[in-house]
Amino acid sequence: MRKLKIYLDTSVLNFYYAEDLPKEMSTTKELFKEIEQKKYEAFISATVVDEIEAADETTKNRLINLVSTYNLRILELSSEVDYLAGKYLQHGIIPQKYARDAYHIAYPVVYDLDIIISWNFEHIVKLKTKNEVNGINKLEGFKEIEICSPWEVIESED
Repeated sequence: MRKLKIYLDTSVLNFYYAEDLPKEMSTTKELFKEIEQKKYEAFISATVVDEIEAADETTKNRLINLVSTYNLRILELSSEVDYLAGKYLQHGIIPQKYARDAYHIAYPVVYDLDIIISWNFEHIVKLKTKNEVNGINKLEGFKEIEICSPWEVIESED
């Protein structure tokens, strides 16, 4: 069976260390355990790397270690990613102020991944975003993409 190709936005990496949100942290660690077990091919993007680089030194070091430990593959910025993210912004799917979120959606669409995984319920993991993103994807000749929280993806049950 083909492994699902998953995209992790920066929120997923950050929640690995979210001690103030133990349930979400536990779910995130379970997702990473499944990545380690090779249930998925896991990817991040140049945008995630930029966000890691902008973090304070402690957070930056933790996240770099996480990327390295789990061998997360990095998707590079392309003109297609730039174009598609621009479409999401132009149509108001993602507010201009949160342009990086549009990129978090565009990378896995352009690179033909299966699922975007995020803890961002404000701009990414919401029905309106899913519907509108997939509408633009169809119009622009891209396939539809699943957008999920880690809760929806992990196979393990509590």
